[in-house]
Amino acid sequence: MTRALAFVVLLPRNVCVAILTVYRAVISPLYGDVCRYYPSCSHYTLQAIQQHGVVRGVWLGTRRIARCHPWAEGGVDDVPARTHDRYRVTRSGFVVASSHGKG
Repeated sequence: MTRALAFVVLLPRNVCVAILTVYRAVISPLYGDVCRYYPSCSHYTLQAIQQHGVVRGVWLGTRRIARCHPWAEGGVDDVPARTHDRYRVTRSGFVVASSHGKG
């Protein structure tokens, strides 16, 4: 996949990553540590979008938020693992095409 095409394909995912990163830096600290799960719901959704894309990531995040209520048992709840590594997450959290497998 060319760099330009990869940029366009990954743009919606990276826009969501940017929005969630700002949310986690600005709004989330105002609530304090209220999530019953680890990682927090916003971090779980961020990871889900990074790993699985916008549609599946938002679906997984929505399901997680629906489970997070005062009567939930809580605990560790990791994002389901991805079966391939077509993309990688940069240190800043954005998703780019993996150079894995190129010769």
